[in-house]
Amino acid sequence: MHTPVLLKESIYFLNPKPGDTILDATINGGGHAREILKAIGEKGRLIGIDQDAGVLKKLKSDKNLILINGNFRDIDKFGIKRLDGAIFDLGMSSNQIELSERGFSFQKNEPLLMNYGQDNDLTAREIINKWTEKDISDVLYKYGEERYSRRIARNIIEKRKRKSVETTFDLVDIIRGSVPRNYRNGRINCSTRTFQALRIAVNDEINALQEGIEKVWKMILGEGRLVIISFHSLEDRVVKIFFKKLNEEKRGIILTKKPIIPTIEEKKINLRSRSAKLRAIEKIWQKL
Repeated sequence: MHTPVLLKESIYFLNPKPGDTILDATINGGGHAREILKAIGEKGRLIGIDQDAGVLKKLKSDKNLILINGNFRDIDKFGIKRLDGAIFDLGMSSNQIELSERGFSFQKNEPLLMNYGQDNDLTAREIINKWTEKDISDVLYKYGEERYSRRIARNIIEKRKRKSVETTFDLVDIIRGSVPRNYRNGRINCSTRTFQALRIAVNDEINALQEGIEKVWKMILGEGRLVIISFHSLEDRVVKIFFKKLNEEKRGIILTKKPIIPTIEEKKINLRSRSAKLRAIEKIWQKL
């Protein structure tokens, strides 16, 4: 069961009101959406976007909930004119990790795909088996901040000379054989950073985030709010820089001087929340 992260905090900062039109740019399992729908009431409208068509099939559209299968970076193509607020929860749902069969989890032996949308041609398998050693190393370091990126990339190249790397367990074996014992048996699984980096690269997540939040911001009416929950430093940096720019240009008021993080209790209940950071900003009315 997907557990929404920072649920109470998200609703507090988003501050949806009866009759509002709100965007949930990453609706996933609908955890935040359920609370938003309660707040906006029968006269409100919630627009939910997700790249994963399988996720949307488990939700039900009605007059208050409009579901769109796509990437939030393309929001300007979906016919949306104005918004009273928007939320981005950039974390993966439990269902995507456990049930997608696309290789997001290093704990299950699945094909090395890692693409959210079915129409995404690039896969982790292509990166691992066709990209150069330098390019693989750069991806692992840039998007995963993996300190042993060069060793892992070198061993990937050696492995694929003998046999193509097809599954998650194939890759896990390479990673485990590339890092020191203390790193291999550390508190965080030694495959975490590599899998994160590949997922980000496959889905072009950082560029999509930059494009998406800029387009959504233009659609939000004055005094509307934008709430973003990120899960790693690259995402948070993008959000922090964007909010700072809006604040300096007097186009937005930052509502979170420091990012909001989960309580100790929430981290215990939901381990995936431990790296979450929430930032929020309110739009300032501007005369045309």
